[in-house]
Amino acid sequence: METVKIVENGVQAKKEIEQLMMSGYTKDEIYLLAHDRNRSEDLTDSLEINDISVQEQGVFDSIANVFRTRGDELRSKLESLGLSSNDAERYEEEMDRGKVIVVASKSA
Repeated sequence: METVKIVENGVQAKKEIEQLMMSGYTKDEIYLLAHDRNRSEDLTDSLEINDISVQEQGVFDSIANVFRTRGDELRSKLESLGLSSNDAERYEEEMDRGKVIVVASKSA
């Protein structure tokens, strides 16, 4: 089961993360993605949540991401959390527009 939130910035991301935690998710089940790699890393670090790692993606996809465009990498990461390819593409387009995606996943 996945819950996806589209937010504008770190303040809104923090608020959504707090709400997800109140609804039963742990920080280990919450992920944040942004199109800009540095923004994604900075927000992940400052909000103390997970980055999508080899554990969620698998070795093959993690290695393949080295050779993918950022958009392809983001869609792959979203799919590794259980989103459909259509949903992953739609959320990646939101990230293209500067949005931040917060994903809570019980299956990852």
